[in-house]
Amino acid sequence: MTLQPKCEDVETAEGVALTVTGVAQVKVMTDKELLAVACEQFLGKSVMETKSVVLQTLEGHLRAILGTLTVEAIYQDRDQFAQLVREVASPDVGRMGIEILSFTIKDVYDKVEYLSSLGKSQTAVVQRDAEIGVAEAERDAGIRESECKKEAMDIKYRADTMMADSKRAFEMQKASFTQEVNTKVAESQLAYELQGAKEQQKIRQEEVEIEVVQRKKQIDIEAKEIIRTDKELIATVRRPAEAEAFRMQQIAEGQKVKQVLIAQAEAEKIRKIGAAEASSIEAIGKAEAEKMRLKAAAYEQYGSAAKTALVLDALPKIAAEIAAPLAKTDEIVILGGDSNRITSEVTRLLAEMPASVHALTGVDLSKVSFILRVMLG
Repeated sequence: MTLQPKCEDVETAEGVALTVTGVAQVKVMTDKELLAVACEQFLGKSVMETKSVVLQTLEGHLRAILGTLTVEAIYQDRDQFAQLVREVASPDVGRMGIEILSFTIKDVYDKVEYLSSLGKSQTAVVQRDAEIGVAEAERDAGIRESECKKEAMDIKYRADTMMADSKRAFEMQKASFTQEVNTKVAESQLAYELQGAKEQQKIRQEEVEIEVVQRKKQIDIEAKEIIRTDKELIATVRRPAEAEAFRMQQIAEGQKVKQVLIAQAEAEKIRKIGAAEASSIEAIGKAEAEKMRLKAAAYEQYGSAAKTALVLDALPKIAAEIAAPLAKTDEIVILGGDSNRITSEVTRLLAEMPASVHALTGVDLSKVSFILRVMLG
């Protein structure tokens, strides 16, 4: 018999309501004892009733198992879920003489799209794992490729190094051979140049000896030429020059004597003129001194009256010299004070004048009136 158990909106261990449908193949056991049990259980019942009893038994166990599992366990491992239902339901169904031949999960779904979301997340996880796997594969491939390239480059570098070492050894050997060849060539060249230098030195020594002989002969010739030239100069130049020099010397000495005599005459003239002028000055000085002496003697004889007369004669000249600046003055303004004070100042100045004249000349003006009266009789 084919049964299709169905459990609607059964909550799982996480509380998610699922609807699960399955397909079960069952039959009546042929064992006599179990067959007798089946006959006892279903005798008098129709096929539909028998299916209903077995179906309800399967659905009960299916419902019970759904309550113990998670959605992920049910959805991801349906075979394990079906095996668990078959193992749990088989004893109960077997006691009714029924054998479960097979049990599979036909469909699992829900009304809240939990499984759809789980599928999306699982898809994302799978895609992520796939991308990670691809990236890891590419990474491993890149690493392996890099390792292969590195191995190839190492082999290439080792080969290049060996080639470079071989080339360096070849170049060093070649340079060594070249150095030996160049050394031999240089030694040969130096030997040739040294021999040439020796030959040139010998030739030069011979040339020097020849030049020495020629120079000695040239010196002898030049010495004889000098003697000849000297004699010629004595005859043609020195003797006439000596005669001319003697003549010029005589002329110079004559001019010198002439200049000396002229200078002596001029000096004598100046001396005599100076003596005459000195005598004249001395006579004038003596006359002036005599005049002053006579004048002083006359002043001594004058006495005080004569001195006073001389002072009086000089006073107008002194007054004229003092008043000369005042002649150019238009007016004199005295500032400050009253008229009585100005009068007293003028009186004071006039009173002090005789004392000033006495201090300067020694003449007492207070006695002038008396002297004048005496002189006038």
